[in-house]
Parts: sequence; structure tokens; C-alpha cells
Amino acid sequence: MKARQTMRVTIMSKTLGGLLLLLAASCSLAADWSLADLMQQLGQKKAGTATFVEKKYIAMLKQPLESSGELAFTAPDRLEKRTLKPKPEAVVLEGNKLTLERSDGRKMSVNLADRPEVSAFVESVRATLSGDRSALERYYSAALSGGSEQWQLNLTPLQPRMQKVISQIRIGGGHAQVRTIEFLQADGDRSEMTITSTSTK
Repeated sequence: MKARQTMRVTIMSKTLGGLLLLLAASCSLAADWSLADLMQQLGQKKAGTATFVEKKYIAMLKQPLESSGELAFTAPDRLEKRTLKPKPEAVVLEGNKLTLERSDGRKMSVNLADRPEVSAFVESVRATLSGDRSALERYYSAALSGGSEQWQLNLTPLQPRMQKVISQIRIGGGHAQVRTIEFLQADGDRSEMTITSTSTK
């Protein structure tokens, strides 16, 4: 009887030990996934298109404002966001030029060199998509959590002017695919964007 109990305890101990080793190995793999690894993977993508759904939560509104449309990125510096619903609108970022195109045909362009706070805002997305760590860390303190299959990049603005607008930006994804972008504004409002890839190169 005692021999059987001893055998059961031994088997349970070995099983538990195996599970602990497996858990330790998983944690070690997650720990090995670094910001440098993420930036390297993202930097290998030269172009991509996606659809998006964005929800903006504003304190004075009971329901979030929802919009949807298409995204296109061409490395290293072209990013295009075309809103299709509720009304057509396009934002095109190319180099240091940001252009807003409205449905009535009006256009407005901004030189990012003249607007550092706008530059910081757009670089949170563009620098992440292009895997440009130096550009990202020029404006943000970056903290990465999770593993390669599911990661989250938390960006905290370094510039005081930017801190008055955005408290944090959270970008989530898996491997070289960005799936979510969340902007937390300093005034408490926030926006969430869910991204579904349609093609990559």
C-alpha cells in the first residue's frame, strides 16, 4: 500500500516538475522577445494594405463615434488612411508632408517640420510600421510586453507639448502584423482602431 502511494507521489512530482519546466521554457521564450526583435520583423515588410474600424470614445457622447475604411503603407515613409464611412475622407502622409483630403474636394497640407507635435503623433504609427526604432524613441518611451505571437507596445510621449494631448499609445499585434492601435488622450477621451490585413509584401 505504501509502495503504491509512494509511486503515485513520485509520478505526480514528475508530472508537476515537467509542467513547471514547460512553463519556465515558455516564460523564457517570451522574455527573449525584445523590442529589437519586433522592430526587425516589422522592418522587413515593404508594403501592406488593410481595412480598419475605428471607435472614438468622447466623454460628452453616450455612444462612440465609429468610422471604417482602408489603410495602405509603403516603406519607408508613405502611410494612407482612407475613411469610407460615415463619410469619405483621406489622410496621406508622405515624407514630411501630411495632407488631409475632404469629401467636398478641399485639401489641407501640413509640413511636419513646422509642427513637431503632429510629427510625434504620426511617427507613433509610421515608425512602428517601418520598424524604425530610432525614430520611435525620438518621441516616445517604448515598453514591450507579451511574446512574438501576441505583443503590445506601449508608447509614452517624451515631449511636454505632446503629453498635453496624448497620455499613451498602445499598439498590439502578432509577429509583423499590427492589429490594434489605441490612443489615450490626456483629457480622458480615447480611440480604438482594429486592423485587418488584406495584403503584405
